[in-house]
Amino acid sequence: MKPLSRRTLLLAMTAAASSVGHGALRAQGKYPSRPVQLIHGFGAGGNADVVARLVAQKLQDALGQPVVVDIKSGAGGAIATGYVAKAAPDGYNLVMLTGAHTVSAALRKNLGYDAVKDFAFISTVSSFPFVIAVRAEHPAKSLAQLIEMSKQRAVSFTSVGVGSTQHMVGELLGASSSGQFLHVPYRGGGAPVQAVIGGEVDLLCDTLTVAVPHIQSGRLRALAVTSAEAWPTLPGVPPAAASLPGFEVRSWLGIAAPAGTPEAIVQRLGSEVRTVLARADVQKSLANLGSVAAPSTPEAMKDMVQKEIARWKDVIARRGIQVE
Repeated sequence: MKPLSRRTLLLAMTAAASSVGHGALRAQGKYPSRPVQLIHGFGAGGNADVVARLVAQKLQDALGQPVVVDIKSGAGGAIATGYVAKAAPDGYNLVMLTGAHTVSAALRKNLGYDAVKDFAFISTVSSFPFVIAVRAEHPAKSLAQLIEMSKQRAVSFTSVGVGSTQHMVGELLGASSSGQFLHVPYRGGGAPVQAVIGGEVDLLCDTLTVAVPHIQSGRLRALAVTSAEAWPTLPGVPPAAASLPGFEVRSWLGIAAPAGTPEAIVQRLGSEVRTVLARADVQKSLANLGSVAAPSTPEAMKDMVQKEIARWKDVIARRGIQVE
């Protein structure tokens, strides 16, 4: 048998590479061929959970496969995020990131993953402020009164966990006012708001999704919203900037996959998410939750994450919070 010529070998290698490439494209073209998990790290009924379920319901219609929301709560969302960072990069394990993703990156040295490099960002989903509220019987009738109170004694505030954006809202209040604000973290879900209503903690810094029903029922008194201006779904509630000029916190939700996820899958998911967010019914549902739809490109989401990490590092340094 004669040895193959150099030209024949090169042609054979080219054909094989082409076959592999077309095979990969065909495999990606079949995506998804089984259920997709959308994982988040916060309690049932919280903002991340409600929005994840809204988006999953609409997304599964577009993808033609179930999109199942799975909760892996704890560590300010870092347990869920770490799980997805280490998952197979095949598009079947996605994470609903929150603003806590950037807080954790600023606060913790040993997360076990890189908050930027270990993810393929797909699109932001929503943007929203927080509401600062006290129980109905609390003596503070305004944010200005609460700040004055905090200069006489420590004012306790809740969050859904150390490293959450709610945690940073309270710390930023302290940094901006020179008041004494004491963090009392809870695991998530409805625990923080119940602690404030029950008088265990002074102050709630949380999403409108969680707080508004209790404000409407009269069990909570809203003192301020953290948007630069008054928020449409809380008319009559002033922005925190009215008492603390320049104060503004707008958080976000967004979807990411593990780094290394094929570009075709990232682009497909991004396109479908943006289509879902353009729907009038989805925008209305988000507005009812105190949010606005905020679709983005993968590049814009990555840039935003990097800038938010830098911002929270500054707050942590100003408050003298120990980096773990």
